[in-house]
Amino acid sequence: MAPAGSTEQAGEHGPLLDALIEKRESLLLFLASRTRCMATAEDLIQDLYIKVAAVDAGADVRAPVAMLYRMAANLMVDHVRSTQRASRRNGQWRMDTHATVGGEDVAGEPAADEVLVAKERVHLLAEAVAALPPKMGQAFRLHKLEGQSQAETARAMGVSVKMVEKHIQAAIANLAQRLRT
Repeated sequence: MAPAGSTEQAGEHGPLLDALIEKRESLLLFLASRTRCMATAEDLIQDLYIKVAAVDAGADVRAPVAMLYRMAANLMVDHVRSTQRASRRNGQWRMDTHATVGGEDVAGEPAADEVLVAKERVHLLAEAVAALPPKMGQAFRLHKLEGQSQAETARAMGVSVKMVEKHIQAAIANLAQRLRT
């Protein structure tokens, strides 16, 4: 759109762009009254400007104002359809990813008592690992907790892979025994 005080003559842009410049406020109110949102109406006016700017300035347009209102209405319909599609997609995603009971969302997190029990089990496991004999505990921590391979664990400990396997098997048996009681 030409700034105020521009030296460009009317009609230089083409009949549609000139009509848009002249009727912008009316078109904005037209869209705002139907969308019930001034921000959406502003967005649609911008989209309308982009479409109008793409029309050849020499195009023969007999009723530019009527054409602008038709284009604005079409943009509004496209916007409503797009919003409805997004709403359906989001609703479907919500149904697929959220648990509901009687139409109400329910929390997907575990119950508080389950969280406490799990924390207590982790605490007991940490104590049991700390109580393992030194070499057995080191092999278990390096392999199972730090994710090293048995060969890497053997190199770090300066022992054979077979010894690491024995330490890990003994550690698992020890931990299972301690955690059962």
